Amino acid sequence: EIDRRLQAMEIGDVDSGPIRKRRSDGRKRTYDLLLDVFPAHIAAALHEGRPIEPESRDCVTIFFSDIVGFTDISSTLEPQKVSDMLGRLYSKFDELSRELRVFKVETIGDAYMAVANLVEDQLDHTKRIAEFARWAIRAANETLVDIEDPGRGYVSIRVGFHSGPVVANVVGTRNLRYCLFGDTVNTASRMECNSAANQINCSAIAAELLMQQAPLTKMQARGAIPIKGKGEMHT
Repeated sequence: EIDRRLQAMEIGDVDSGPIRKRRSDGRKRTYDLLLDVFPAHIAAALHEGRPIEPESRDCVTIFFSDIVGFTDISSTLEPQKVSDMLGRLYSKFDELSRELRVFKVETIGDAYMAVANLVEDQLDHTKRIAEFARWAIRAANETLVDIEDPGRGYVSIRVGFHSGPVVANVVGTRNLRYCLFGDTVNTASRMECNSAANQINCSAIAAELLMQQAPLTKMQARGAIPIKGKGEMHT
């Protein structure tokens, strides 16, 4: 009887409309997720199954930050609370990145990485990153370490940025990542490592670009300081 009924079924008897709609909605959700992680043109290529080629940029400005005392915070807070703190903080950073059109590259632990003049042409890229850095410090200083224990105070971050050439590409075949390559990335990270709590440290190259793009910006030269793997650098 079951075989007879299956044979008698006409494909037209099946209402495929809802199925098509679910598939379409699923594809849209997938594409929206890709747009949250990758630049629009990369997301489109991945969605359509097209190969991704490395892309070069002559000059971008890269931002790095990390949380002051994160090791101590992690050792004295429950992991769930550490995750909550990072979620609250980096949600603010993400919103700032959208407002200032700065591209978020990734977060690794307590480190946040962003870049300007990469996924779109931005002649004021160093100014954008400097503004992003200032607002990021303010956002951090308004973020409680533990919302259930306000006595633990607020988050403090170190910030650094540097300008220079990079190559961008999607690497891997699983858990794909959009990565930046080049000494500019390393130098930007070193600027952050040599910064101080709630301070912004930048390279002389970035400082020169910033003065061109925002001449009224107030900066203080630190002179030549030793930078790991780089020797002495003016910051």
